[in-house]
Amino acid sequence: MEKIRLDVGYTNYDITIGQNLYDEIKRFLAGKKYSEKVLIISDSNVFPLYGEKIAKIFNEAGYIAVNYVVDAGEGAKSLAVADSIYTKAIEEHIDRKSLIIALGGGVVGDLAGFIAATYLRGVPFLQISTSLLSAVDSSVGGKVAVNHRLGKNLIGAFYQPEAVFIDTDFLKTLPKREIKTGFGEIVKYGVIMDADFIDFLEQNAEKIFDIDEELYTPIIAKSVKIKADVVSKDEREGDLRRILNFGHTVGHAVEKQTNFKVYNHGEAVAIGIIAAMKISEKLNLITNEDFIRVEKLLERLKLPIKAEGVTLEGIKRSMMSDKKTVNGKINFVLPVKIGEVIVKNDVPESVVDNAIEYVIK
Repeated sequence: MEKIRLDVGYTNYDITIGQNLYDEIKRFLAGKKYSEKVLIISDSNVFPLYGEKIAKIFNEAGYIAVNYVVDAGEGAKSLAVADSIYTKAIEEHIDRKSLIIALGGGVVGDLAGFIAATYLRGVPFLQISTSLLSAVDSSVGGKVAVNHRLGKNLIGAFYQPEAVFIDTDFLKTLPKREIKTGFGEIVKYGVIMDADFIDFLEQNAEKIFDIDEELYTPIIAKSVKIKADVVSKDEREGDLRRILNFGHTVGHAVEKQTNFKVYNHGEAVAIGIIAAMKISEKLNLITNEDFIRVEKLLERLKLPIKAEGVTLEGIKRSMMSDKKTVNGKINFVLPVKIGEVIVKNDVPESVVDNAIEYVIK
């Protein structure tokens, strides 16, 4: 088991990674004084597997667990779904000291965190991550949001949880596709900050479906440490945290252009990584060898590197409505070598077009 502390100055919390963390959750609760009722938010895939087990932990700790289960998928991240959860919370008398628990992957974590940040102007919440993608990315760092019909994560806040629990046992019930999608974000961390991590992933690419504790704990821990280090220095994306958007500029556009139904988040990020790498190559920031190296790694991890059902103009239009675009200028996170990136908002349009065309089937 590993514990990683994330400290943003005004608050700090532990991210616990390991197997069978039920006792760890109980130990955490033993030192807290929340209101009697807690609200567990989960989805239709996760709750049947783990909902009763998690609710039992809170019941044994003296709490009354109220459950709200949303339909699995990106569609749950909406103001309409949030409104229905607010109604449930009000009807159940969830108060300012009640704990909200996000039990699920990235969608549930973003949604539950958004509810926690906005209900009664803020109530405490826990992240209990059940997917690889949320374990290495969305459960850590305090970004919470819902989507708008014009773009992803446009309505949200920075709101830190009380704690994050990442139980690697949960990964064993994930479909292979959900394992693969986590590696879109994992590769991102290596490219932006840790060349040795890319070496490690290359050495173990064929083992990813084994769900071996000895393999996954260090992969998750390394990813979380990189993100925690960045967030602790720049919680609200004033400068450094922007590098965590590597692959997301085009990636989010791919998701939107395919109505969030063709590619899940990590797959879209993988396509976005290739687009960003291609921009860097065209600008002579990286070598062709580095470009090919990352492309081959993503292919070995069974991630897509080209998108179907999108157009150049559609991708560009979506990028302009992305929250990372400021004053009409798109911020691109671009590698200058494996393990180091810069942010540029003056990439020539012809270079951007070339990169987008490269990742379109």
